[in-house]
Amino acid sequence: MDRDPIDTKGLIREAYRIEGIDAGQCRSIFLDWALSLPDTEDTQAALAVMVARYGADHPEHPMTTVLKEGQAASARPKRRGGWRSRPRDGE
Repeated sequence: MDRDPIDTKGLIREAYRIEGIDAGQCRSIFLDWALSLPDTEDTQAALAVMVARYGADHPEHPMTTVLKEGQAASARPKRRGGWRSRPRDGE
């Protein structure tokens, strides 16, 4: 079997095979999957592939919900606050 470049460890695939898995377990698996993505991989695109691959056949699965939440969170603009948003003296 060829190794999936987006799901190299097979975490997402296996999550859909676990009977009785809950949302908390899916979030934990999702975090492991997201941290294992290569730095060069576009997270938003990878999430879209995973949702397309598994979501249509398993719309009520907790992993589908977690993947869609991940899509929504990564699509939001990042807030730049704190010291970076404050003007420096003399500017």
